[in-house]
Amino acid sequence: MNHSTKRRIDTARDLLVGKVPDPKSQVEQITIALIYKFMDDIDAESEEFGGTRTFFAGDFARFGWARLMHAGLGGHEMLNLYAEAITRMPENPGIPPLFRDIFKNAFLPYRDPETLRDFLKVIDEFTYDHSERLGDAFEYLLSVLGSQGDAGQFRTPRHIIDFIVAVLDPQKNETILDPACGTAGFLISSYKHILKANSSKSSPQPSPSGRRGEGVSPLGDLLTPDERGKLAANFQGYDISPDMVRLSLVNMYLHGFADPHIFEYDTLTSQERWNDYADVILANPPFMSPKGGIRPHNRFSVQSKRSEVLFVDYIAEHLTPNGRAGIIVPEGIIFQSQTAYKNLRKMLVEDYLVAVVSLPAGVFQPYSGVKTSILMLDKALAKKADRIAFFKVENDGFDLGAQRRAIDKNDLPQVQKELGEYLGRLRAGESVDDFQPTLTERVAEPGAEYTKSEPTHGLVAEKEKIAAGGEYNLSGERYRETLAYTNTKWPLVALQDLCVEILSGGTPSTKNENYWNGDIPWITSADIVDLQTAIPRKYITQEAIQESATNLIPKGNIIVVTRVGLGKLFRNDFDVCISQDSQGLIVKEEVNPDFLVYVLKDRVANFKNTSRGSTIQGVTKRQLAELQIPLPPLEVQQEIVTEIEGYQKVIDGARVVVENYRPHIVIDPEWPMVPLKEICSLGGTITKDVDLTLPYFGADSIESNTGKLLKTETAQDQGVSGPVYEFAGERVLYSKIRPYLNKLTVIDLRGYCSSDMYPLSPNGSKIQTTYLATYMLSAAFNESIRSYYERASIPKINRTQLFETKIPLPPLDTQQAIVAEIEAEQALVNANRELIERFEKKIRGVVGRVWD
Repeated sequence: MNHSTKRRIDTARDLLVGKVPDPKSQVEQITIALIYKFMDDIDAESEEFGGTRTFFAGDFARFGWARLMHAGLGGHEMLNLYAEAITRMPENPGIPPLFRDIFKNAFLPYRDPETLRDFLKVIDEFTYDHSERLGDAFEYLLSVLGSQGDAGQFRTPRHIIDFIVAVLDPQKNETILDPACGTAGFLISSYKHILKANSSKSSPQPSPSGRRGEGVSPLGDLLTPDERGKLAANFQGYDISPDMVRLSLVNMYLHGFADPHIFEYDTLTSQERWNDYADVILANPPFMSPKGGIRPHNRFSVQSKRSEVLFVDYIAEHLTPNGRAGIIVPEGIIFQSQTAYKNLRKMLVEDYLVAVVSLPAGVFQPYSGVKTSILMLDKALAKKADRIAFFKVENDGFDLGAQRRAIDKNDLPQVQKELGEYLGRLRAGESVDDFQPTLTERVAEPGAEYTKSEPTHGLVAEKEKIAAGGEYNLSGERYRETLAYTNTKWPLVALQDLCVEILSGGTPSTKNENYWNGDIPWITSADIVDLQTAIPRKYITQEAIQESATNLIPKGNIIVVTRVGLGKLFRNDFDVCISQDSQGLIVKEEVNPDFLVYVLKDRVANFKNTSRGSTIQGVTKRQLAELQIPLPPLEVQQEIVTEIEGYQKVIDGARVVVENYRPHIVIDPEWPMVPLKEICSLGGTITKDVDLTLPYFGADSIESNTGKLLKTETAQDQGVSGPVYEFAGERVLYSKIRPYLNKLTVIDLRGYCSSDMYPLSPNGSKIQTTYLATYMLSAAFNESIRSYYERASIPKINRTQLFETKIPLPPLDTQQAIVAEIEAEQALVNANRELIERFEKKIRGVVGRVWD
């Protein structure tokens, strides 16, 4: 797309923002205006070549673009004319049914003549001589729709769509379907792929009028007229949203489809098209199920109410015998332990799945950080293969921030090449036994020469191994096999021999202000966050370095905190000075600093006090220098680092989910607001007679903001004597002190809680306990009680204030649906916690093998 077209679209959107704030409505208004102008352009073109007008003829001639834009037409006259034109356009006998569908229910949502005049002036600047350029402009316009829809839709990035299409390689004689087509991105990419594959040379497509530039062959010029006609009929799309259907119809038409087959159809609950099959199916189905779940018909093989499960089942079951599919799925499909997910994976592994491609968590930024994968299905190959390939994309050509800026790193071309090679071997009946990359090289004997192979992004696991245990987990890293390091005897080398120098730290005098107004970072152990992160709080001058014991550690080296019990290291990526509780390791070239950090980590954590006469317990510089370190060759050091970093990336991704997840309830303004006292009671009585064997909970038992219970200890363990609240049964424990900390949890037992907490007993016939707890943890609830505590010396909310606070109360079945959704989300969060534990164990195992 050229810059001027993009600028015009942005200008049109800017003009509408004040009158039409919803991005989807903006797209619809621009779409309608562009098609209106486009029809007039076609009429003008027809007249130029001696034909007649068809779109704006007869009674509709008065709505022609020239009349609309006439300088003498008043503002209100123009507004009334345009509003009437788009409203009546479905009645126009001179336009095809597709265009009548596009204008169906169209209306002008504002009555400001000046806004409309400025808007139409921008639209008037658009001129197109063929639909491909208009199609590109329209696709840019659709990109503003990227936010999540009501059904959990996300706009799929073009480069991910093109990657899937390239791998599936749809052919000119194959039927192609997207059962959740959105704006038809997959279908259009597939169409372009087929045209390009059947072209003598690339060039723009012909216009809807059939004309094209002289001397230039159109894309797909090797297709016969019969093949081209059949090709257009081979594409179908379904979507449940009439708005998406309208946008898909326009998008398809503007990319050369005179009669696009896009249907408003509920893929999961309707049966009219159940018997329609396709050779190639591509989809990014909605990830989110509506309240109460899906109520599907009974023809699905997997029984579920989850939309992502049902969509994958639908796609698999609607492939022809030689059919192929590419499906973007959320991580729940990959490892969720609920029965429906396991049954789905079992079916896929046994009959459909040939490969899984893991995508980075930020692919859908800025609209969602959801982690996704691509399932590659091939019905014929899956029945012949006894294994499944796994590929991991760590970089897709863009950074993972909200702006998704282009970067140099892009794994997609290499993964496409490797996956294509793997599938090609399977189709040719060739062995794929050697398609099993390893992360380390085996050395037969000490001193043997190391060989280094080219890294790949893939690995292959046998179906039998995947099926073991019945989980059918599709996380590729679970099946990665690394070679044991213990076959090699690596020499132990003193740490000082691995370093050019070991530099001590120190603190410049705090009495000299000139030392502390510089720009050189100076850190203490408190500033070190983790192996890769330190946040300096103080900066010193060059003079301070020269006149104190501190030293400047150049970037790319290692800082070791020698204080006992802290166990901290930092691989510094910037020049930094250190305090006296640390030593700086200036690492030799034959040592990989990251390798040294990983093997030192456990030893530093287990430092024993060797300092004498010091107020700070720690190891001495000499003892650190004499620490013996196993030293494999540099190539193997790098392989070890690569393996650990691969595990660490999984941990980091899972930790983002765990640390950032907060249950959220979208409040419907029509729900009644009910005081807490009407649906909840105080479910405990104050007592001093404490059974010390029963559990006791205080504010410190609960993690802030999460609802997580940190500990369950007896009253005796905590030295409790009373007065305390005694209760039995399900309770929501809520701390009345400092309510902004959100100390709240749900328990179901007999025990005690602090008198500074409220053991709330929800009325089960009116409110679901988890719904209540989730809402009370929300920012909306905290905002509603803020006035009770924000000016108090000790922030506190009393019982009357709490019970008078109002909360939204939807019907009980709606609450249950909300809770089911939250519980499903929390199951995914817990799965990520388990993932963190598993991969931390893997890292410890790698480091342990080095020391062994």
